Amino acid sequence: MINIRAAEDRGQADFGWLNSRHTFSFGSYYDPNQMGYSALRVINDDTVAPGAGFSTHGHRDMEIISYVTQGTIEHKDSMGNIQSLPKGEFQLMSAGSGITHSEYNASTTEALKFLQIWIEPATKGGKPSYQQKAFAQAQGLTQVITPNGDNGTLKIKQDASVSQLYLAPKTELILPVALTRKIYIHLIAGQLQVNQQTMNPGDGAKISDQSELTLNNNGQQATIALVFDLP
Repeated sequence: MINIRAAEDRGQADFGWLNSRHTFSFGSYYDPNQMGYSALRVINDDTVAPGAGFSTHGHRDMEIISYVTQGTIEHKDSMGNIQSLPKGEFQLMSAGSGITHSEYNASTTEALKFLQIWIEPATKGGKPSYQQKAFAQAQGLTQVITPNGDNGTLKIKQDASVSQLYLAPKTELILPVALTRKIYIHLIAGQLQVNQQTMNPGDGAKISDQSELTLNNNGQQATIALVFDLP
């Protein structure tokens, strides 16, 4: 089964300094049919005004992924990390038993755009940790997050993986899928056909009971997406 949800059907929150589109129920947005997918709990598509940001706040028992699509995040946390996260890099913060952090738009003139993603960990508690890395934008699928941190990937506390999908115009990828797994695709840029169903930027696809996916870019620009392999 492949269930595609259009970008415009997502929840929305506008605080002036922050405009966010919520794939799943979050904050004041509640939809009993959109409470997450498997261990994937949050995908917020955030736009932060110049010079603005999230002041210090806390999390626990959550794997928090940030992926910047425009601009740079200035990050500080209670573990002592002071980092800049530019466009195209991945950040994975394991909140564990508890962590506080802040995130700000490094620019005073341009908006910051990034995806904030939460995945529930397999076990609660534990020592918080921070990871950050840039991955090459190679044709096809590039694993960026895995349960064991294999091949230089970021390590997550869940039986889940995240891959970056890049398809040049007029190219195709065949993706084998274990029938016991769930797949979620979030399209960032370009156009994507998943078994001949069309996705546009901001769309999400819940996929289950599929042994193979045919991914096509029939457009004129590169396709960029995140592919989640979930328990």
